[in-house]
Amino acid sequence: QVQLVESGGGLVQAGGSLRLSCAASGRTFSNYNIGWFRQAPGKERKFVALIRWSDSSTYYADSVKGRFTISKDNAKNTVYLQMNSLKPEDTAVYYCATSSYSTVRSSEYGHWGQGTQVTVSS
Repeated sequence: QVQLVESGGGLVQAGGSLRLSCAASGRTFSNYNIGWFRQAPGKERKFVALIRWSDSSTYYADSVKGRFTISKDNAKNTVYLQMNSLKPEDTAVYYCATSSYSTVRSSEYGHWGQGTQVTVSS
């Protein structure tokens, strides 16, 4: 069983940056793909980015492409989401999750963290 813990959220002004971390314990991320999702109040959870553990290839939602970067540190069993040029519409709870598939569908992800709040002020 994999336990995921997100951290790094907070309050930032528009145009600022944050780096989120997703640390795994219990088992390693090996053989899993890692996705970041976000959920704004009253809205459905949406895909943000994913990284494949096998080859580190990445995929992003159009809304964050060019501003967000997903990466991983195998030794630390941690995945990061570097968020630059933040906008008020990026405000949400951000979650990381594992999947055996390279997919944007949240239903295909099994283990989820508790989430970390990101608030971008205008």
